[in-house]
Amino acid sequence: MICALSATAQAADCVRVAVAGESLTHDLAVLFSTNGLKNIMAGQGRVGQGPVHTTCKAGSGTTTCHSSQMACKVTTPKTCLGAWL
Repeated sequence: MICALSATAQAADCVRVAVAGESLTHDLAVLFSTNGLKNIMAGQGRVGQGPVHTTCKAGSGTTTCHSSQMACKVTTPKTCLGAWL
């Protein structure tokens, strides 16, 4: 699994959070990117606003998916408990 974070400021307390997940199968890559997105937002004390956008691209043995969503600050940051939350 590969996770990356990028944030683009949209408002004073909201940002677009983006995560990449890579795996041998399409379904696992989607799972890694969407769950990674949840973990990053929870770790920053943010809640998702609007739909999650996920795009995937098959490579030469793995599939990489990118998920992003607008997220607004609502609480204090929490400890990341792993990729399965």
